[in-house]
Amino acid sequence: MKLPNYRYLAGLCAIIIGLIAILTLPPTQQNIAGWILSITLQMATPLVLAAIGGMFSERGGVVNIGLEGMMLMGAFSGAAVAWYLKDAFLGVLAACAAGGLLAAVHGVVCVKFKGNHIVSGTGVILFGTGFSTIMLELVWHQKGQGEHIANTIPDIVIPQIQNVPFFGPAFSAISPVVIFMFVITAISWYVLYRTPFGLRLRAAGEDPSTLDSAGASVEWTRVIGVIISGCLSGLGGAYLSIGFGSAFAKEMTSGRGFIALAAMIFGNWTPIGILGAGLFFGFLDGLNYFIQIYFQALLPFANFIAMLPFVLVVVALGLIRKSVPPKADGIPYEKEKRG
Repeated sequence: MKLPNYRYLAGLCAIIIGLIAILTLPPTQQNIAGWILSITLQMATPLVLAAIGGMFSERGGVVNIGLEGMMLMGAFSGAAVAWYLKDAFLGVLAACAAGGLLAAVHGVVCVKFKGNHIVSGTGVILFGTGFSTIMLELVWHQKGQGEHIANTIPDIVIPQIQNVPFFGPAFSAISPVVIFMFVITAISWYVLYRTPFGLRLRAAGEDPSTLDSAGASVEWTRVIGVIISGCLSGLGGAYLSIGFGSAFAKEMTSGRGFIALAAMIFGNWTPIGILGAGLFFGFLDGLNYFIQIYFQALLPFANFIAMLPFVLVVVALGLIRKSVPPKADGIPYEKEKRG
């Protein structure tokens, strides 16, 4: 039980040493490092939100490969509501509700009707992709991308540090959704390991018969976990359309739901591990923008550069130690008959 604490301490020490090393650089290079940190946080946010959502689902025993479809539903719903009602907050609520609703369908199919989790998750992806594409044309009467949305999620601006090397480019204007990424990571850790619901959720994914014997509903526990995954995935999608961006575009998640799955596995189904994995993959994704801006000679290879994060994700997953999923993940539970 001591080893995880040592790993977290080693990670914290590495962050401190890296920060000290950055602060010894000239101001121009500090600003570049700050910009890289900023784009890393922006790229990591939808990945971490969706991956933590996937963790809640799979910790309860339901495989959820449909994160991509739920993110697309959230991205479209958030953009459409924010555009029509001119309120970004309502757009965020709509995104969470849309993702949660689609997740509820997946949960009922897998838990109540004991359907195949992979097939159901694939159906979620296809539905999210098709529905969002059709509705894009119906709502905005154009293909590819919807209209510009003026009422997006506003950044939290801290003008006092705007001209401070490193910290200015990184934190002078930051989205509240990025901050929420760290908050939900802490909340998820507390809920998972320090609350009765977290105990029931972990039991549903490890040994559901024990949970059933204790008088708790395995089915409801699992479905709630799946719904949480949909709400967080929907929020991650909304961040793409009305947070980081200002319009909904066809298939704008660009495979981020699958990278979120990789982050969940890379992080070993734990909130802190997922945060670290999401930041790592976010950094790889941000490198695409960094190379195109600071290395103009590589622009002819832009498509290859855009592919690098996905290639490096596969390499990273191949190099890590074997991750161990919950024992009952993806296994339907048959309620024991008494008497």
